[in-house]
Amino acid sequence: MDRQARRRRRPALSCLECRRRKIKCDRNDPCTNCTLNRCQCSFEPYSNEPVPITRQQPYLGTQWPATSSPSSSVAPATKQYSTSSAPVDSGTRLPNRSLDKASPDIRDLLNRVQKLEDASVSSPVNSLSEADVQDSQVTLNKTRMLGSSHRLGWGGEFSNIWECYTEAIGDGNGSCFQGPEVRPLITEIGELIHKCKVIGRSLKMGRPSRGLSNPDFTVVLPSREIADVMVNLYFGSFESTHRILHPPTFRAEYDRYWANPDGIPNGSRLKILLVIGIGHSLHGGDGTDSTFRTTVHHWIHSAVTWLAGPLEKDRLNITGLQVHCLTLLARQIFSIGGDLVWMSVGSLIHQAMQMGLHRDPSHLPPMSVLQAELRRRLWATILELVLQSSLDTAMPPRISLDEYDTLSPSNINDDEMDETITTVHSHPKGTYTSTSLQLLLLESLPTRLRILQLLNGLRSQLSYLDVLALSTEITDAYRACSNFMKEHEEQGVTPFHRNMVDYLIRRFLIPLHCPFANKAKTNPLFHYSLTVSLDTAMAIIAPEPDQGFSRLIAIGGGMFREGIRYAMSVIGVEILSQVKTHQLDGTLNRNPSYVNLLKQGVKDMVELSAERIRQGETNIKSHMFLSMVLAQVIAMEAGTSIEYSNALSARDSLLFCYGLLQARAAAMSVFDEADFSSTSPFADQEGYGMDFDLEFFMPNASFS
Repeated sequence: MDRQARRRRRPALSCLECRRRKIKCDRNDPCTNCTLNRCQCSFEPYSNEPVPITRQQPYLGTQWPATSSPSSSVAPATKQYSTSSAPVDSGTRLPNRSLDKASPDIRDLLNRVQKLEDASVSSPVNSLSEADVQDSQVTLNKTRMLGSSHRLGWGGEFSNIWECYTEAIGDGNGSCFQGPEVRPLITEIGELIHKCKVIGRSLKMGRPSRGLSNPDFTVVLPSREIADVMVNLYFGSFESTHRILHPPTFRAEYDRYWANPDGIPNGSRLKILLVIGIGHSLHGGDGTDSTFRTTVHHWIHSAVTWLAGPLEKDRLNITGLQVHCLTLLARQIFSIGGDLVWMSVGSLIHQAMQMGLHRDPSHLPPMSVLQAELRRRLWATILELVLQSSLDTAMPPRISLDEYDTLSPSNINDDEMDETITTVHSHPKGTYTSTSLQLLLLESLPTRLRILQLLNGLRSQLSYLDVLALSTEITDAYRACSNFMKEHEEQGVTPFHRNMVDYLIRRFLIPLHCPFANKAKTNPLFHYSLTVSLDTAMAIIAPEPDQGFSRLIAIGGGMFREGIRYAMSVIGVEILSQVKTHQLDGTLNRNPSYVNLLKQGVKDMVELSAERIRQGETNIKSHMFLSMVLAQVIAMEAGTSIEYSNALSARDSLLFCYGLLQARAAAMSVFDEADFSSTSPFADQEGYGMDFDLEFFMPNASFS
């Protein structure tokens, strides 16, 4: 008598294919192994007989076809052999006893499929197809956690630069920089770093206090003529991508203020101050630039204090949300706690959801068309702020696609709606309106959100096929945006708009590819990631010429500074790696065009770092770091001492930066030339935010 089939004590949680291959299953729908091998992922129900049940793939925030995996849109180079024409599905293989009863042709076909699958499993692509993006790459910097999307994972190329720096500040082991030519330079570098730190702290003391107890509403605006220029600059730039205000409504409030300055509510007054201040960030210097910027800083602090006060009705409304959005944007533009915006965005999104902005107005009590459209625009702007701050801080985005149902704003112009209209007719998608740029950003939002969930999730495993698929979607998105804006250039699209949209979308590619770009040096299969990272970095540091956008990158913090940090690291690694390779191959002097292009990129970033110091940056490490990268390249090409070249370039960079800081301090009358002691009264004062630190570029080093 046949023995009764043994009943499992526990239900099998792995899919059938992973159980057959005796490999670990991640239990996703479908699992990663089946996705990589183009197999049908089936799971066994809790019964004695294994009946394959194909479970529906969940919606992951991107427009995957319902019958395919995210990997289906990857480049042809990664495509595996297809068995779609075969009468047998490799994802539901027949058991061995069935093979005995099958015809010879079927057995032969199944054996061929088995060989293809086994070859696929053992291929280099699959053996390195995943990267752990979390626990092994988490560290703390100034009490803040830095994850994988903040730290690029490079480091080996910068080892000599790191040793020079640590030796200068007294933390080195003294192994490489003890020669008679180098040691005096190291001593001088340490003294200059200390002097720059002291003078930088003294400059920060001249900034508005972060502890202002009361908002200052007694400030007087500049003349009407100057204010009008600043307002026009704001609406011609930032408002196109971050829809916060309805221009006709704002203009009416603005006119009422000038007619009766004392008769306007505090929220409306703050809106006007912040719009003027943000517009000033794009205004060319005219001799009063520094004084006006200090005034703008006071306005921003007044807005922050007003928002942080006890919750009252004049804050829990649309005006309160507008002030909140403008404040966060201004903080990043003027680098006032720009790296802490992610925490403030959390408060913003909670306030917005408390007010119901995450629900489409069609599900809420009746309201005017203007109010409904304004709520949709504000929600889209808040989502954009959430995504950008999550990327900058390597923190999870505090929203998912299943937590809101607010529709996209209508594709209409601002003057086509007011409080009197009852219906709105959206223009076709290809028609340019004052809402078009926000709609372009919204189209790529699900893809960018999925990238952040993979990069910043607690236990994320980043599949290279997912990277390729998401990268393709991002590339398609910014190319579609670029084509649209070129087609409508005559209708008001400016170089600033093109630069801003390109920057907000494309910069997601560097942290997405960096785990695999780092492997490209040892595995050429990942060279595409290195190419994408480098192309993106070069695009960031060399945008389309535009005075306003260049000024924004020179003064900006938050998202406007983080993209530059990524670009610095990528280009620095590539140029050192290329020269090292040519040095080993004996081809240093052959076809130098590529290395010269990278050199020019480094030189451009050195000049940008100097301009940032002139415009208010107090940390000099980025200028020193880039100068040392360039010096190391030149030394490697010439065959001279790398240690001496790095030390000399660091000393010269610090002397230059110290001169810039001295000039700023003299203008502010806040610097005492004689005070360089370790007991400086500024020793315990922190800055506005996280500066350019060498730790960002060399994350593999041991930090204290």
